[in-house]
Amino acid sequence: MPDPVFDLSCPLPLRHDTIQLAHGGGGRIMRELLEQLMLPAFRNAALNARHDAAVLTLGGARVAFTTDTFVVHPRFFPGGDIGELAVYGTVNDLAMGGATPEFLSCAFILEEGFSLEELRRIVASMRAAADRCGVAIVTGDTKVVDKGNGDGLFINTAGIGLVPAGVDIAPRRVVQGDAVIVSGDLGRHGVAVMSVREGLTFEVPVQSDCAPVHRLAAALLDGGVDVHCLRDPTRGGLASVLNEIATDAQVAIEVVERDIPVNEGVAAACEILGLDPYYVACEGRMVAFVPASQADKALALLRPLPEGHGAATIGQVKEGPVGAVMLRTCLGTLRLLDLLSGEQLPRIC
Repeated sequence: MPDPVFDLSCPLPLRHDTIQLAHGGGGRIMRELLEQLMLPAFRNAALNARHDAAVLTLGGARVAFTTDTFVVHPRFFPGGDIGELAVYGTVNDLAMGGATPEFLSCAFILEEGFSLEELRRIVASMRAAADRCGVAIVTGDTKVVDKGNGDGLFINTAGIGLVPAGVDIAPRRVVQGDAVIVSGDLGRHGVAVMSVREGLTFEVPVQSDCAPVHRLAAALLDGGVDVHCLRDPTRGGLASVLNEIATDAQVAIEVVERDIPVNEGVAAACEILGLDPYYVACEGRMVAFVPASQADKALALLRPLPEGHGAATIGQVKEGPVGAVMLRTCLGTLRLLDLLSGEQLPRIC
């Protein structure tokens, strides 16, 4: 009989009659909502791929399509704001499917009384971010809700991009022996947002890593790397991404603590606040699964780029126990990196 700590084959029942704020995206409760409510209700081949963007065939072309909603509080944080976060987040989701981002939509939900000057700043930030990414915002919508029925501003974006012929990036392609690569240090976005929200200052200032990663994905593909899967570690951080992939690909994953890059300021802040940096969100990082024989080539392609100069190989895909994600600590012991029941830091994107 398998050790019950690794037996992830049985779905967990939803344990709440209402949605709990503390159980935002990235945690076990959100996974249960997706598995037991959303996927059964909307099930289709594209959705069943369980990826950041759906890859569809449209008029003979392969098109990636994604959508996301941004509710970050506060709206302005060190290294970014909700406007550029909305653009980069959607561009990054398209890139995780191997697509070249092309067009975005944008919908604003505004609370009555919201500052027009602040809206101008956010719109200008979105335009600058779109220009940086080479995409156009081509359609959108604006709704105003009564005062007290919103929180200032929420933004929804959707994006489409073209997937080159022969590119097949999906969790199902992850296999035993694959190397696990991250494009840079982890946890900076979540700590940066929290520092403003809570009025905290740290000896080593922490800036969000909010940035596009589509050039990193393109560098791997254009360089001939057989990319099996890509994922951006947003809500729930690295640990949640690894758990999702391990479950969806029916594999195990082992990562090595000493090889995982964590900014000094992030590490110090997490130690003070009792947070685990492996669960703290990033908004400008990418996790790549590639054949072990191509790991060095992948790093050589990523590191010359500004967004990828801190890229590192952090672990390997194992055969089993299926669904388990293990951390090889600096002491040489193994620690289970499970999904959290909720999120350490809600409202960070």
